[in-house]
Formats: sequence, structure tokens, C-alpha cells
Amino acid sequence: MCNVNVPGTGGDRYVPYAERSGNESVVYFTRDLSAEGLRKLCEKVSANISGRVAVKLHTGEQYGPNIIPREWVKALLDADFPGASIVETNTFYEGDRDTTEKHLETLKVNGWTFCPVDITDAEGTADFPVEGGKWFDHMSLGKNLLNYDSLLVLTHFKGHTMGGFGGSNKNIGIGCADGRIGKMMIHQAEGSDDQWSINEEEFMERIVESSKATVDHFGRRITFVNVLRNMSVDCDCAGCGAEQVVTPNIGILASTDILAIDSASVDLVYAMKPEDSAALRERIESRHGHRQLSYMKELGMGNDRYVLLDSDNGDVRIQPKDAVAHVVPFVEDPKVAERRMRFLAAMAAAQEQ
Repeated sequence: MCNVNVPGTGGDRYVPYAERSGNESVVYFTRDLSAEGLRKLCEKVSANISGRVAVKLHTGEQYGPNIIPREWVKALLDADFPGASIVETNTFYEGDRDTTEKHLETLKVNGWTFCPVDITDAEGTADFPVEGGKWFDHMSLGKNLLNYDSLLVLTHFKGHTMGGFGGSNKNIGIGCADGRIGKMMIHQAEGSDDQWSINEEEFMERIVESSKATVDHFGRRITFVNVLRNMSVDCDCAGCGAEQVVTPNIGILASTDILAIDSASVDLVYAMKPEDSAALRERIESRHGHRQLSYMKELGMGNDRYVLLDSDNGDVRIQPKDAVAHVVPFVEDPKVAERRMRFLAAMAAAQEQ
């Protein structure tokens, strides 16, 4: 991998809350990892979500074990967002979703059949402006995103092989970019033959600028929910090949501020006991993932300070350490473990041939 990055911007360093400055946004929290918990949190941040609603969700590779449960999403859409569509784009890498035909089959396999799913780049792309960027003045997104009035960014928060962590910023920064032009703009240096030639600081900044194009487009009609559950250090793009989950489940966060919700998500991970958070912290720091947060702040996308409200107890203000006081060691589902081992064995056998 060609190490194209921007030195000196601190993406490998966690910034404690006491060292941050500026205003505070509101972030809601629940420990209730269920359809009911998801609905409760969404209700608190969806006042401006109206008209034709898109739900940006990572629907995962085939049989991916860590995606947000389909039954939770179905309950949310049926009750609170009838008529909404899940929106996705094709992938840049070869896999189960790099063409529209394969993507549609994967959606069926994974059970995303209870509502419309719009692969927004299936019929072309559109350029969305990027204001104040240093890498881009526009980003190429799936053109069908233009058909929606509001966007609910529903994110499975976890690690990420290149981004360090995948929160709301990654969900739309990479996930709304179309599979051929936009994702190439983010991942591949101009003139390079290496598909993954951009990493660390520059990669984080490119994700943020892409994310900003979507955030600015929807304005007040965008909101964010992060589900901190089944947090492998790998993205849901890895499917059954994702690293075994060792980080405890935490809960669900919701906010109208993309920087605040991703900052709070990272803070909850760092507030856990070192032995519980070591794997995810190492993944974030080794990939310089903290640059996602600092660059969002530089571009004026929100606040990295926030009021964390405990929705299980009357929306009283709590600290991250209070929010993670309940966590217990993660126990992997035996069926998931068996499927993962079969997948890895098949991959190893294929490499030997």
C-alpha cells in the first residue's frame, strides 16, 4: 500500500473531553438494544425528518453477522417511517455488492425485503458540492439521493479496516459515494494503480469531505443514530470474515449533530475498562481514525463537546463512564462462530489452490 497521508494532524491520538473547546450539542443514550430502544432514540431526534425519507443503512455482505438486526429496522420503519426507503450504493471492492445485480441478490439473502431498497448509483451519479474542502470541491454520489427530502443515518458503529472506526461519518462519507467514481476519489490516489493507495490522515479527511456533501445537501433534514453492538474491529464489508467481536455491547446513541454522535461513540469506547476496549482502541489509533473527528470540527460540521442524556432515566445528564458502567464481556453466538470458522476455512482453502 502506498502510504499517502498528511502528517502532523494527530489522527493516532485520542483527545480527552477536557482538552476540547466550543459549544455542546445534545446526544441521547439508551442501554436498550432492541427495536423498542431504537424507536425511542429515533423519536427524540427526528422532528425535522419529513417528506420522502431515505434511511442510510449498511446492509452488509451476504450472511454478515454483525449488521443491525433486520427486525429492528422493520419495526422502526413500519411504525415511524412508513414509506421510507433504505438507500445504499454499490461497492468499490469486488464482492457481493460491487454490481447492482449482485447487490440486489445480497439484499434478498440478508432479508432486506420488507421495504424499498434504493441502490442510488444503479442508474447513474450526481455531483454534490463540497464547501471548504482541501481535497474536493464536489463528491460523486448516487444520483437517486436527490429524490429524497430527508435522511436518517442509521449506523452500526464498529471498527473499520482502513478508517479505524465506522460511525455516522463513514456510513455516509463512503456509503453515499457511488461505487465507481466517488469511492475511487476517496480511496485511490490520482495516477496510482493501487486501489487502496490513500490512508491515514488523508483518507480520513477525504471521507469527511464526502460526508459533508451529504450533510450540507440535507441541512436540517438529516439526523443520526449509532448502534454500539457487535463491534468487531472490522467493518460489515468483511461479512463473515470480520474479526471476532471482543468489545462489549454498549447501547444506542442519537443526535442531530454528526460530530457529536461520533465523538460520543468513541468516548464510550474509551470510557470502558482497558481490557474491554483495547482491540477497538488499537484499531482506531493505528489507522489514525481520530482524524475523522478533528477534521469534521475544522470544517464546521458540528461540536465534539456534547450533553449526554440518559433516556432510560428521564434524560438526565450523565458522563460516558456512567453510560458504560453496565457492560459485560461479549459472548459470541455459537452459530456465528461456526459460520465464521467455515468462511475462514473456505478462504484458506481457496488461497492454497
